[in-house]
Amino acid sequence: MSIRDKLSSATHTISAEPGVQADRYQALKARIHLSLLDEFDLTALEGAAPEVRRSEIAAAIERALETEPTPVNDLERRWLIRDIQNEMLGFGPLELLMADPAVSDILVNGYDNIFVERRGRLERTPVTFSDEKHLLRIIDKIVSLVGRRIDESSPMVDARLPDGSRVNAIIPPIAIDGPMMSIRRFARIPLKMNNLVGDELRTLTPEMANVLEALCKAKVNMIISGGTGAGKTTLLNIMSGYIPPEERLVTIEDAAELQLQQPHVVRLETRPMNIEGRGEISSRALVRNALRMRPDRIIIGEVRGAEAIDMLQAMNTGHEGSLTTIHANTPRDAMARLENMVGMANLNLSLKATRQQIASAITVVVQVLRLTDGRRKVTSIQEVTGMEGDIITMQEIFAFRQTGVAVSGMVEGYFCATGVRPRFVERLQTFGLQLPENTFDPQRRSS
Repeated sequence: MSIRDKLSSATHTISAEPGVQADRYQALKARIHLSLLDEFDLTALEGAAPEVRRSEIAAAIERALETEPTPVNDLERRWLIRDIQNEMLGFGPLELLMADPAVSDILVNGYDNIFVERRGRLERTPVTFSDEKHLLRIIDKIVSLVGRRIDESSPMVDARLPDGSRVNAIIPPIAIDGPMMSIRRFARIPLKMNNLVGDELRTLTPEMANVLEALCKAKVNMIISGGTGAGKTTLLNIMSGYIPPEERLVTIEDAAELQLQQPHVVRLETRPMNIEGRGEISSRALVRNALRMRPDRIIIGEVRGAEAIDMLQAMNTGHEGSLTTIHANTPRDAMARLENMVGMANLNLSLKATRQQIASAITVVVQVLRLTDGRRKVTSIQEVTGMEGDIITMQEIFAFRQTGVAVSGMVEGYFCATGVRPRFVERLQTFGLQLPENTFDPQRRSS
């Protein structure tokens, strides 16, 4: 299919917009868009600033409208300029959603069925693609930016947008109902711990935040555990901000999304196999390579396979203060998942030896949860204290106790300390870090 054929369908429905006749508008937009393809050379503007490119396209659209027999009103003129700019320079209809700072997830379930998440709630949008070809073209544009490909022989792909948003796309024959795409967005201005502690989010208490800050500064190995969309990566980004700037960090991810602010960061990204089934670079290979790069800390975006054993060995051999995330519903489930991942390495370690590796490497597990009302909470901070027989022992330091659900649907509950004084306090003291005496007071509760 030629470029003109692919782009001839590059329009999206805006019937929800007042003052615009959808069918007439779509036909007009398609004609002008195709006319611009004949006279406009985008490659000549590749080095220009985005504002310059948009200005040039807007001027070309204005010239095209002068010879267009179909009259347009001011509203249609504005929409035409905006939509054609988005098609030629951006990601088409998705640009409307990407421009909304309240949107945290964009879920494309089909070319005419798009949902977004705003403030923890899913809602359907009136934005659509014109057809499946249009959606496929935008998907291909996104994945090609990071050197990935998607076609019938490789119908699934992970990629990222220039702003760091994570993209997963899947197409037929795997996707039965047509191409689908999920975009996990990150705030343009990265959140800080003050945002999580503040009254708007209340993700954790100031006492919990102080403890996490001290743990990062004292080079304590930690895992952030939680389900999909619980805020694991966001919390990992925030916690990494407490790492001293003089340390050398190596990050390992499937799709680069961490936004570390330190000056000495080496970013590594896995690579899938090519069409011949070769060329794959796995997380495990990158963890092994990272050990030869003189890192002070290794940060793995998410541990999900055999790389778990290499990560644990790195934590046990001098790379203290390393961080990672894991999909698990509870801290205890996180330990079980690590056991299973170590088994995927086929090292024939006994169960006890595997658990000893885990108990020796991991000191703290931070559990995050997305509540039924869409809010995210740090529901538990637990310390791994060692082994008793064949069992990994843990003790809870902080917890969020849910007490019910209000008529409005908001989850009710409170944060509290369990009263347990953790063993890692001694390590904090060796680093010159002192926590307030009432940090672990069980009488203090915060809603």
